[in-house]
Amino acid sequence: MRKFAALATALSLAPSASALAEENSGAPEIEASIEAESHSHTASRPGAKPAEHKPAPAIRLPGFAAVLANDAPIEDDSGWHITPEADAWQAIARSTTDTRQKARWSYARSLIGKGRAAEAYGVLVAMTQDDPDLSLVPAHSLARGAALVALNRHQEALDALSTEQLAENAEACAWRLRALAALELNAEAVKEWTCARPAIFSRVAGSRTPFLLAAAQAALQQEKPGSAIQILKPVSDIDAAANLIRGRAFFQLGSEQEGRLRLGRAAENGAPEQRLDARVSLLEELVTHGHAKPREVAFELDRICYSWRGGPLERRVLKLRFSLAKKARDDRAMLATGAALLRYHPMSGDSGMLLSLLQDKLAAILSPGSKIPLAEAAGLFWDYRDLSPSGAGGDLLVSRLADRLQAAGLYERAAGLLDYQLMARARDVAQGPLSVRVAKLYILAEKADEALRALRATDDNIYPDPMLWARLRIEAVALHKLGRTDEALAVLDGVPEGDVIRDEIEWGRRNWKALSASDNLPTATGGLLSEVEQTIILRRAVALAMLGRESELASLRTRYARAFAGQTASAPFDLLTAPVEGLDSANVTQAMAAMPAASPAGDIADLLVGEPRRTKRASS
Repeated sequence: MRKFAALATALSLAPSASALAEENSGAPEIEASIEAESHSHTASRPGAKPAEHKPAPAIRLPGFAAVLANDAPIEDDSGWHITPEADAWQAIARSTTDTRQKARWSYARSLIGKGRAAEAYGVLVAMTQDDPDLSLVPAHSLARGAALVALNRHQEALDALSTEQLAENAEACAWRLRALAALELNAEAVKEWTCARPAIFSRVAGSRTPFLLAAAQAALQQEKPGSAIQILKPVSDIDAAANLIRGRAFFQLGSEQEGRLRLGRAAENGAPEQRLDARVSLLEELVTHGHAKPREVAFELDRICYSWRGGPLERRVLKLRFSLAKKARDDRAMLATGAALLRYHPMSGDSGMLLSLLQDKLAAILSPGSKIPLAEAAGLFWDYRDLSPSGAGGDLLVSRLADRLQAAGLYERAAGLLDYQLMARARDVAQGPLSVRVAKLYILAEKADEALRALRATDDNIYPDPMLWARLRIEAVALHKLGRTDEALAVLDGVPEGDVIRDEIEWGRRNWKALSASDNLPTATGGLLSEVEQTIILRRAVALAMLGRESELASLRTRYARAFAGQTASAPFDLLTAPVEGLDSANVTQAMAAMPAASPAGDIADLLVGEPRRTKRASS
């Protein structure tokens, strides 16, 4: 076992390439020794059977990762040694299994030095696939981070560069500074400057510029305009990117004339995006320092929005438009620009504060005391519904708005709002009561097909019996409104109060035979009858009269004559229960017109009527 222990120690110490070669040459002897030792131990045990021969598991020896870990660290631009393209390809083509990773590494570094980040990253990934341990080597992590920064994959780059071994590495600090500045982690970026300086200034003038720009931008955002100007001193006075930062820095220092001059230079000799950036920067500074007319700025920003979409520039334009809208107390413009910021530029650090502000504005617009017309308020909510608060607060907001729409007779608008809540926000059992309300509103809007869809779409949940029955009652109404009355009546079988709804449906379609067979008559106690009880009895009398069942009418009269005495509906009762020969269609029509308005089916009856809740709507 001594040889095995020695091998394990050697592996942990990451030997050099020559040592690896020697160790590999002796590997068969080591494996043979381990096998022989195992056999001797087995044979020494009393009663042990001879062990079957099994090959020893393969031991993965350190690959190129161990070699690279022992190389000198990359601490400045010289680490990206540029190799002629032909030489690099020739080295890879002639490489063997043992030398391929070294050739790849040389090529990857050269590609980073040439600024060909995408190709470099591809080579680095291929190396890691062949040797996963490379991900643990600081030099490889640094190369990967540098390539990712150049590819604008800044968060991934920061992950690669933020290892403990690279914390004080100047070259890593330089690339980390760029990544942090791009992510607008400006305070952290500024902290990297001292560490990064040696690596930055080891570069030739052109190569150091992107690092200086990142450092200056971070300093400017940290309200250190003097530092930003100082950092940019080595950069050419005609560099557009540098002048954009210089111009804003001079504005912050109170030198408006110098600021305008620098931004003007950027607008003259910059690329299209830089020229546009100069216009936006000037507007930002003029607004900040109160030297601009809001209307003129807003007009100019509108022109810019039509000519440019996406990226940090659009975000800055939207933030400036939002600031102007906030100062002008223009709630509609605040919602429009704020929503665009959150939807298309959600990664900014102030997103949480912005969302909270917009939610407050939306709640104010939807409140009963708002001066915005109800229909317009509902439209604004629909346009910005993704901004509504989550949880109970947002649900309450929508529910109150739906109440107002329903009271105004805007049933379909109310149903649409709650339908969104039902499908997008409500979960599990909570969908039960909401689905019933949505279905009712759709039925009131004469959209029974939508009511049925809302109910069927939430069928998968397990509801308590009372909620299940409530859903079935509404489903029956929807089916009846769609002309599928037989299905509706079948749905009501076994449902509490289903017989009352069944009678309401039969009354609506004048099915006298079914009504005469109903068993819903109230008990005759001799006391006063409620309006609902009077309606039930009178409907039975109408059915019997239309069928000519005189004996049953007489029985009904005997049973309830005392209870109807002195009641408002006593006249139609007397008329309907009189001898059949004295009845005609006119008398029956007169009696039906004098019947109480109360329905045994309650609110369900309103859903079954062709003109829903007209009286109640007029009084609201």
